Amino acid sequence: MKRYEEIGKIPYVGPNSKEPFGFRHYDPDEVIHGKKMREHLKFALSWWHTMNYCGTDMFGGDTGDKSFGEKEAMALYRRKADVAFELMEKLSIDYYCFHDVDVAPQGKDLAESLRNLDEMGSYLLKKQEETGKRLLWATANNFGDRRFMAGAATSPEKDAFCLAAAKVKSAIDWTIRLGGTGYVFWGGREGYDTLLNTDVALELKNLGNFLRMARDYGRKAGFRGDFYIEPKPKEPTKHQYDFDAATCCNFLRKEGLLEDFRLNIEANHATLAGHTFQHELRIARVNGVFGSIDANQGDPLLGWDTDQFPTSVPECALAMLEVLLEGGFTNGGLNFDAKTRRQSNTMEDLLLSYIAGMDAFALGLRIAFRILEDGRLGQFLEERYRSYQEGLGKKILEGKATLEECADYALSHDDFLIPSGRQEYLESVLNDIMYRG
Repeated sequence: MKRYEEIGKIPYVGPNSKEPFGFRHYDPDEVIHGKKMREHLKFALSWWHTMNYCGTDMFGGDTGDKSFGEKEAMALYRRKADVAFELMEKLSIDYYCFHDVDVAPQGKDLAESLRNLDEMGSYLLKKQEETGKRLLWATANNFGDRRFMAGAATSPEKDAFCLAAAKVKSAIDWTIRLGGTGYVFWGGREGYDTLLNTDVALELKNLGNFLRMARDYGRKAGFRGDFYIEPKPKEPTKHQYDFDAATCCNFLRKEGLLEDFRLNIEANHATLAGHTFQHELRIARVNGVFGSIDANQGDPLLGWDTDQFPTSVPECALAMLEVLLEGGFTNGGLNFDAKTRRQSNTMEDLLLSYIAGMDAFALGLRIAFRILEDGRLGQFLEERYRSYQEGLGKKILEGKATLEECADYALSHDDFLIPSGRQEYLESVLNDIMYRG
């Protein structure tokens, strides 16, 4: 197998090729329904896993090396930036995402850390100008530092709240300067482990206050993109305030933040919440807060965030069906919040993993369009809910019927049957569309 240094830009080789360093389904400039595939999918490189993860897990240390021959901190982070943009070029990826501490080393104090981010932000801006690559979204890591052990916006200590605010302010500034169209809040420790030491009402109030502060600052500073909340049910805290899409929608609605905030849905987090990926996307969509996607997959047999590269084509197809039904991405995209397995510890493995994930979503996109073109699933849904298209059913759907009307109707219409949901048939239709020759 070729070494990383010998591999150039990954070509489209078609579905019948056995070339490992080639796309079988992702042809970035192929036009499908009026848009290039790269525009439909808007792939993004995740800086934290791609450039920083070296195979560590809770039971063992690094199995790989991403020092790239550098020892001095700023030199290492500049070298990582060089490699990241090289990877994006090899993979035809147009976007990237980062936490503040992913792209710049932490200093001896906050002031030095912010200076480091300023220096690296300028370096990233230069790399963008040279390559045409763009920032999709950024965020601040307000969970890794020991001072955030009890939360950031929901910490019992105002000093932690203010430290988080300073980091978010700087990250928003650089999101704007780098042209990002999204800013993400992942509440890694915004939750609790026991109610014995937690004032839930106070913490939720401060979380709402924090998001409003960030929203107000961002808009005042000129940010016109979307603010995102990323739902996750557990890990690291036992009870997180952003448990799933429905919980986040309720919180945003209560706090009056629905106009500015959308959801960044991650497949692995859906698994941890006991939902399917498609369910979380659908709930975001029907509530008008679909925004962006963290493209990965989890292991249903493990109870933590495994962040695997997505290779399940059916799951990718149903996810892309939701994206198409929404009308496509606007400010969001498909960020590969995914890492290679602990035993896949080479740069070649990193390329192969991205190729696998990009091909899975590209094939998913093709299948999603076939589902829409085939029409059988849509026709079944329309027929199943036909009783709400006229008469009293239409009045119920429009919110114009009264309880008395419905009760009177039921007195003379109580001898009825519910039509079959035909789940097995519909699943066979889906298989027919996905796997037809």
